[in-house]
Amino acid sequence: MPRLEILIKAQAYGLGFDLAGVTSLGAVGTAKEFDHWIEQGYAGEMKYLPNRAETRRDSRLPFPGASSAIVVAMNYGGVSPSGPIARYARGADYHDVMIDRLRALGRWLEGELGRSIRSKAYVDTGPLLERDLARKAGLGWFGKNTNLIHPKLGSFFFLGALLVELDLTPDAPFDADRCGSCRRCLDACPTGAFVDERVLDATRCISYLTIEAKGPIPPELREGVGDLAYGCDICQDVCPWNRFSRPHQEPAFVPPPELEGFTRRDWVEMTAEVFQKVFKNSPLKRAKFEGLQRNVTFVTGADSV
Repeated sequence: MPRLEILIKAQAYGLGFDLAGVTSLGAVGTAKEFDHWIEQGYAGEMKYLPNRAETRRDSRLPFPGASSAIVVAMNYGGVSPSGPIARYARGADYHDVMIDRLRALGRWLEGELGRSIRSKAYVDTGPLLERDLARKAGLGWFGKNTNLIHPKLGSFFFLGALLVELDLTPDAPFDADRCGSCRRCLDACPTGAFVDERVLDATRCISYLTIEAKGPIPPELREGVGDLAYGCDICQDVCPWNRFSRPHQEPAFVPPPELEGFTRRDWVEMTAEVFQKVFKNSPLKRAKFEGLQRNVTFVTGADSV
């Protein structure tokens, strides 16, 4: 691999990313599957997905002029969390953490080349299918639970990309499918959200129901949702590849001390002031206090919170 690409990856690792790869931009390989997924209504209330579907079909369109992507992953693995919040949401908002570091990578690249280079960072922040780019950049394969899986890191990681107006030598894509005949993730989903291998009906997914959906959670899914009030890790927890998952080393992802001592009663009696204090830098702010109230009421059966 040319020297520049090696240096880019080394800098990415130095910034705290756990995986890094390079790929060229162009037509998205999963565009047909994405369109079918939208047509089936599996996106639910996530209207932002079909609204810019045309742009998502070609990774050159979100940032015109860019020809390459530096794709990164940041590990958030570790011991199973206690409480009703998914593992990823217990620390600082990964969007903020990764965007800042991707921009720092862009500034480093300009300094390394001694000239201005247009670049734009994406971490679930635009019409870009990062998972598709990550596979093309050699970071893993699409698991049957739709998550990207890396053979040495599992799937507990966030994805991001820096689109650059620069022609870089791409890495080889990850073409292998290492799921084999395993169905653990499909069979473990308590709400039956998997229509087929690698096809998720978001409207039945606990993460969607407790984060994205604005209306009430369907009562027929009450038993399946269990005690989960924000997100879900079940289909990843049962994945054999996550035996390779390792505890993250990122200080920003360490849960606030207040959260570690939270009891069931604390969740039920939480006030807006406590929510703002404990979760001010957390992904939970996406659901807002009212959304978390709704979820806690649903899973605890409390009359009010």
